[in-house]
Amino acid sequence: MCVGTGNVRSWLRPVVISLYFVVLCVALPLTVWELHRFRAETHVQAWFIAGCFVFLTIPISLWGIVQHMVNYTKPELQRRIVRIIWMVPIYATDSWLALRFPKAAIYLDSLRECYEAYVIYNFMTFLLAYLNTEYDFEERLSRKPQVDHFFPCCILPPWKMGRTLINRCKQGALSYTVIRILTTAIAFCTELADKYHEGDLSFKSAWSYIVVINNCSQVWAMYCLVLFYKAAHDELKPIKPFGKFLCIKLVVFASFWQGVLIAVLVKVGVISEKHTWVFYTVEDVASGIQDFIICVEMFIFAIAHYYTFSHKPYVDPNSPPLPCCSSFVSMWDVTDVRDDLVLQVQSVESTVRGAVDVVRNKRGQNATKGKGNSTEATPLLTRQTSADSSSDEAPVIP
Repeated sequence: MCVGTGNVRSWLRPVVISLYFVVLCVALPLTVWELHRFRAETHVQAWFIAGCFVFLTIPISLWGIVQHMVNYTKPELQRRIVRIIWMVPIYATDSWLALRFPKAAIYLDSLRECYEAYVIYNFMTFLLAYLNTEYDFEERLSRKPQVDHFFPCCILPPWKMGRTLINRCKQGALSYTVIRILTTAIAFCTELADKYHEGDLSFKSAWSYIVVINNCSQVWAMYCLVLFYKAAHDELKPIKPFGKFLCIKLVVFASFWQGVLIAVLVKVGVISEKHTWVFYTVEDVASGIQDFIICVEMFIFAIAHYYTFSHKPYVDPNSPPLPCCSSFVSMWDVTDVRDDLVLQVQSVESTVRGAVDVVRNKRGQNATKGKGNSTEATPLLTRQTSADSSSDEAPVIP
């Protein structure tokens, strides 16, 4: 009986997946044709097609999350993995709603990008959690050869191996999260003041400056991740981090550079007034194209995340499984983020305070030298003055 059940499981999944793709390949073109035949508007067709991909994406991601919850044997690692997997359904749902309600796209897309920053930070802490579980990583890293910066940051002094490098890389990932939240708040305020103008590359809009700031912060966060991967490459081999890093990097950079490319197409006139949908502006169409592409891409990334962040390494028959309610509550526990944020703020504060103390000490030393020179000069002047006065009085003496 057990053997039969095992055989069923071995062929059931490939059959279900095959039927899944057959339905997708047949039903989607037929639906599009019917919408076109009944002269549905372009944005309605786009929203419906995107919805098909979204409703295919969400079950895949949720199934991966449920599998981790059922096999919740390493909470410190799996909690962060689940947060990363949530990026796909959040991206898909958010983009689909923004495609349907373009006037709310600024708010929906900004919240989506805040979660993107949160994912980058969680990936960094996931790597650290694994390394600290398996090794005394800080001590091990301090004994490794120095890792230098690479282009374009090769002019920076190398970060000392050990705690310094870990803290700097962690701060780089966390800084993007903080900056992203701040720029989101600025985007909301400028949108209310009608100064945001998404897609306008003229630098007369707040969007252009926010894009530059976010991109610089994003590139720095990804650079810190790459530098950390370079330093801990050998220790990270068992969890195969390259595929995981590639999934996150592709989601982050694909969504950003797609938006920039579409903005350029608007700027050069490829997307213009004559290409707009009914009742929508060029900016709304540009944002809609971006959201539609993300909805399609998330279906691909859902499959990639399912296999890259698989639950299989955490399946342990000898470990008693946690109740689903406990694993679900643990999944939403963000006290580790709060503690890391407090520690990083304290670290930055101590660094700034140390730099201020150094400047004050230098100023104090310079002031002391100045006072020393003046005290040394005074007797000389006094002796010189007395000598001059004595020489002037000398002829008076009989």
